[in-house]
Amino acid sequence: MPFAKVYIHFVWSTKNRVPYLSTPELRIAMWKHIRENAKKKDIYIDFINGHKEHCHCLVSLGDDQTMRKIMQLIKGESSYWINKQNILKEKFEWQDEYFAVSVSESLVDRVRNYIKNQESHHAHKTWDEEYNEFIEKYGFERFKDNIE
Repeated sequence: MPFAKVYIHFVWSTKNRVPYLSTPELRIAMWKHIRENAKKKDIYIDFINGHKEHCHCLVSLGDDQTMRKIMQLIKGESSYWINKQNILKEKFEWQDEYFAVSVSESLVDRVRNYIKNQESHHAHKTWDEEYNEFIEKYGFERFKDNIE
């Protein structure tokens, strides 16, 4: 059995950045569901949180998992689940694109805290501001036209 510990910080938004997850209760239910569903699929979510129109998820990849497959499983199933609940008046969708950045073991606590504090973080910063910071900080400028 291989021993692997590869942390990835995933960030993705709702389709067209629509604030579908408008209440804290709805967000808590979504994050809880994503975590429970991921566990059934042997996806280890270290930490998950987000805000009205996006999600942050710190995942430890297994040796046979790919980022694409994990995102497909998490986003696809959670969209299906929330639509099946008939909680929203309109159809819920996640954007196809996502950010995925590796996280050094020495920075895992820092990323956890960043994800944990999304509510207070977004009291002072919009999703668009955070999005642009990710683009700049991680050098995604060359991809920007493809993910907007």
